[in-house]
Amino acid sequence: MIRAIPTLLVLMTTLATLSAAPRPDPTARLEALLKPFDRDDAPGLSVLVLRAGKPLFARGYGLADLETRVPCSTNTNFRLASVSKQFTAMAILMLVERNQLALDETLTDIFPEFPAYGRAITVRQLLTHTSGLMDYEDKVSAGTALPVLDQDVLRILMRQEGTYFPPGTQYHYSNSGYALLALIVEQRSGQTFAHFLERHIFAPLKMTGTLAYEEGLRAVPHRAFGHSSAAGGFMRTDQSLTSSVLGDGGIYSSVVDLAKWDAALYTSRLVSRKMLQQAFTPAVVTNKPERSYGFGWYLGEYRGLRAIWHSGETRGFRTRLSRFPEKRFTVILLANRSDIVLEGLSLRIVDLALFSDAE
Repeated sequence: MIRAIPTLLVLMTTLATLSAAPRPDPTARLEALLKPFDRDDAPGLSVLVLRAGKPLFARGYGLADLETRVPCSTNTNFRLASVSKQFTAMAILMLVERNQLALDETLTDIFPEFPAYGRAITVRQLLTHTSGLMDYEDKVSAGTALPVLDQDVLRILMRQEGTYFPPGTQYHYSNSGYALLALIVEQRSGQTFAHFLERHIFAPLKMTGTLAYEEGLRAVPHRAFGHSSAAGGFMRTDQSLTSSVLGDGGIYSSVVDLAKWDAALYTSRLVSRKMLQQAFTPAVVTNKPERSYGFGWYLGEYRGLRAIWHSGETRGFRTRLSRFPEKRFTVILLANRSDIVLEGLSLRIVDLALFSDAE
């Protein structure tokens, strides 16, 4: 027993030294992971990693515009595509909390001239992609040259005779539903969708560069232009026929502004915590059983952590915002190139920054 004391002291000293050792700094690993995008001849992306509300890693890579050769920075504004849906959902929740709207109101309650099939479709079903509405993109008239707007989506759907399935019985991801939600915001608030977002979300959160983009009405500051691979290089592919639809994907923002949005989601600045919790509560299982959908957010788990996220894909852009609230950890990736898969990159960043000891 006496002989064991020195050995025990050595073991205790070693353990104390190990426990006091600093955790590995993930910055160098993240730099190595993202180095392929550090080019001055290609479009790129902006990256922001937040831990406890503070930037752990923030940087722009590549060019925001190949023509002007402006580099991407953390203030560069990208078209968010479907990451926009979380703002549309928040606008709806704000109206519900103000008693200007109810989640179980139907399309015909809000738009009296909507066809009879709208009597069975509720606001809640629009939020959760369970309405069964036809995909408006497939119903745009051949030869259409002018950009499709949210109002055009309503007119397209009013020409249809029914839905893919009885409303509320299945999940089917629906840009149509979110275009209608933007119009519902307008109908009940008396403001344009873009103005409602600016007045009630972006301005209060000081998201000064963020906007629902309406061509000709307001310019996007520090704008990234979308690009796609072409003949060994890239070509600008910034807008499509449906890029002007706002409710499903028409918001531009930067990683810096989205950090302010992320911070607000831990508070009751926009809606009560009880109301906000509905957005983060699984409402329907998606076509991937390991993930559910709430109001404007996918919900699941990653390595034992609760995960809340949304991705966006549109012509020339790829975007993703991933939140891990138990660790107050967020990864924001905004890219102006269509040849990048952000889900895997986002999760690799989580691996290196949250689980670096195991890497």
